[in-house]
Amino acid sequence: MKDFINKLYRNHSLIYKALLFVCTTFLIVYLFPKSGKFKYNFEKGKPWQSEDLQAPFDFAIRKSQDEIEKEKQEIKDRGLLYFDVDESVQTKVLEDYKASFKEIFPDSISVEKLNKLKTVGRDIISNLYDFGILSENYNFKDEKVVNILSGNTKKTNTIYGNLIAQEDVKTIIESVLNERSLNQYSGQFTSLFFDIIKPNLSYNKSFTEKALNDELNKISYTRGSVEKNTLIISKGEVVEGDKFQKLKSLQSEYESQVWNESNYNWILFAYTLLVALALLMLLLFLRKYRIEVFDNNTKVTFIFFNVLLMVFITTLVVNYNSEYIYVVPICVLPLVLKAFFDARLGMFAHVITVLLLGSIVPNSYEYMFLQILAGIVTILTVSELYKRANLFISVGQITLIYIIAYFAFFVIHEGSIETIDLNTFLLFILCGLATLFVQPLIYAYEKLFGLVSDVSLLELSDTNTKLLKELSNVSPGTFHHSLNVANLAEASANEIGANAMLVRVGALYHDVGKMVNPNYYTENQSTGINPHDELSSKESARIITDHVINGIEIAKKHNLPDRVIDFIRTHHGTSVVYYFYMKAKEADKEVDANLFRYPGPKPFSKETAILMMCDSVEAASKSLKSPTSTKIDAFVENIINKQIEEEQFLNANITFKEIQSIKKILKHKLANIYHLRIEYPE
Repeated sequence: MKDFINKLYRNHSLIYKALLFVCTTFLIVYLFPKSGKFKYNFEKGKPWQSEDLQAPFDFAIRKSQDEIEKEKQEIKDRGLLYFDVDESVQTKVLEDYKASFKEIFPDSISVEKLNKLKTVGRDIISNLYDFGILSENYNFKDEKVVNILSGNTKKTNTIYGNLIAQEDVKTIIESVLNERSLNQYSGQFTSLFFDIIKPNLSYNKSFTEKALNDELNKISYTRGSVEKNTLIISKGEVVEGDKFQKLKSLQSEYESQVWNESNYNWILFAYTLLVALALLMLLLFLRKYRIEVFDNNTKVTFIFFNVLLMVFITTLVVNYNSEYIYVVPICVLPLVLKAFFDARLGMFAHVITVLLLGSIVPNSYEYMFLQILAGIVTILTVSELYKRANLFISVGQITLIYIIAYFAFFVIHEGSIETIDLNTFLLFILCGLATLFVQPLIYAYEKLFGLVSDVSLLELSDTNTKLLKELSNVSPGTFHHSLNVANLAEASANEIGANAMLVRVGALYHDVGKMVNPNYYTENQSTGINPHDELSSKESARIITDHVINGIEIAKKHNLPDRVIDFIRTHHGTSVVYYFYMKAKEADKEVDANLFRYPGPKPFSKETAILMMCDSVEAASKSLKSPTSTKIDAFVENIINKQIEEEQFLNANITFKEIQSIKKILKHKLANIYHLRIEYPE
């Protein structure tokens, strides 16, 4: 059991990566749509490029959206209107008419005339309530069919134009009186009916809408069907008309069918395989070419998190509306990874992510082509992310590439530019603006994952930071030495294509440990008194080598990033404090060299190797007397060759050719520093 636990502990890093790999795979598969995907791409009016297509199963031909909308509009146009009638209103009006008639017409009128007028009044009421009087005006067409309901029972049906609006009552009264040649009584009848005529029809909106919805629900969204093995379209045929509708129907069938449990499991399995393969390629790339990243679980987690984040955002947009797919700033991924790692890793992760997304987005070839092209442009154009102008210029170039590539694809597909949608170009511009969010995103990542980017390095390179100000006050000689080393290291890094900003920051902080005992270092001994004269060689060597340990402690106290602390650890490698070792050897030839050796480790990157060379050369150059070009060249060669012989650069990925280039830069810089000036007359 103990052996098993020990084995688990020894392999805990690999176990963590395996769990991370599995979790990321299943999360991505969970985000992906689980329906089938139509494997053919086609466009209306274009030739069918694939092989002859036969129906793989029976399916119905779906009506086009235009056909469905037209059918819905026809149903709405001929849809019935429903009004409720209050039958008690007419009875009440007749009673009121009978009671009010005597008040309007005087007894002086003959009985025969009065009877005739009474009959005319009843005829007017009959005409008014034949179909009914509306309670208010409605904006319906006159030809709309109306059903009049009494309770829940249909009483009669007519058209809306036959229903009487309240303002039309006077017109009908005058019309009836005109027919009976009784126009002289118009005023009396109008006055009489003004008080007693009431509306008896009200619009039943809920019943009308229910009836309409019932009719709309009866619409069939299909017209005919295609049987299995029926030829749908042959290669080279133009996709149009009925063929286009059959293809759209088959595509919809693939993408919307309800899968049974067996099919669903197969789709899950297939997606899991694809995602696992893609993520495995990313892990293998890290294992093969970026072992320092692979060995750091935080960095691997960071990379997987960013891939997952891009997949998550893209699937959200696809599920909402796939037309907005190009708003997602996929190029943020290579920008972020380049800021924290390097361009090659950023590009590889970007391609893997785009390949993953290609299985869920529409027009996958076009999408992948545009995104990979944009990723390449991102990697090539953004050289120094900490310079804001560079980011704006790069985003502008990325947006331009998007627009040009999309325009080319559109012309190839459509054959003209007449139907091009300018709104798509607006999506690319929005994508560019979203890419600018990379700056605050990098800052957030630095805090969340404890990583360091070029932006933070720029801040650390400011000599007015608290730690560097303290170094300049406590150890002014060391501070001046650090500035000189920083200049030499930056020039050397630029020469061989290393991270110049990183090596400059590392050089500025590499000797902060000397603040503990500043007077024990020659560059700070302004009084001419050397405290080492009172110490043994071993004690002096211990104080000198301790500045590495002290520097690490000070750096951690001031929250310097690990990438900067690495320079403090490695800037002397495992070299020997040669002066005190030789001094001790004079007294005891058998003295152990390890007592005078720095704790290490040896430099393990180009940048840390550069600092070791520049630090040794700059420090030793102070001992040069009457320097000449020949002396400087021999001096640089001796120091760096000695470091090579001691295998100090064995773990650093630096070549002999690059070391030769660094030597050349150091010789040139030192020659400029120690050049002879002319002697001015007094």
